[in-house]
Amino acid sequence: MTDLTIREGTTADIEDVMAVMNDAFDPRFGEAWNTGQCLSMMSLPGTFLLIARIGGKPVGFALNRQIVDEVELLLLAVATTHRRQGTARRLIDAVRQLSLARGAAHVHLEVRDNNPAYFLYVNAGFSLAGRRVGYYRGADGEAFDALTLSCPLDSPMDLHP
Repeated sequence: MTDLTIREGTTADIEDVMAVMNDAFDPRFGEAWNTGQCLSMMSLPGTFLLIARIGGKPVGFALNRQIVDEVELLLLAVATTHRRQGTARRLIDAVRQLSLARGAAHVHLEVRDNNPAYFLYVNAGFSLAGRRVGYYRGADGEAFDALTLSCPLDSPMDLHP
């Protein structure tokens, strides 16, 4: 994965974001945002997008919002054909680095309790901060808890090259 690049994105990247999102998010949980939701969020102050590419092709993204000294990782997605290759971890590391440079003290996020990405976040330095019981509903009506995770940016970071 030597040719993976991560850069800040803009609304001009929305088609690439949507292509990755529609591939990455399981429709059984209804967590993918639509184009309008993404563009609306991206128009707000403090919102920033990081997009990962390999050979110019979009393979992942992280959409974030900063309010004062906190950054919320709103969406993190990696194309299914590029999972388990370090792309998500590199995006998380880039979010942490950019957040620190922007003056943030913490990054936090929310994840469905049965989402395998939970372990990715824990291994990247996030810890459990709270639980919202029954917050998510699957297409079949099954309830899932939302786990809120937080990562202080003053802690040592195991950043990947």
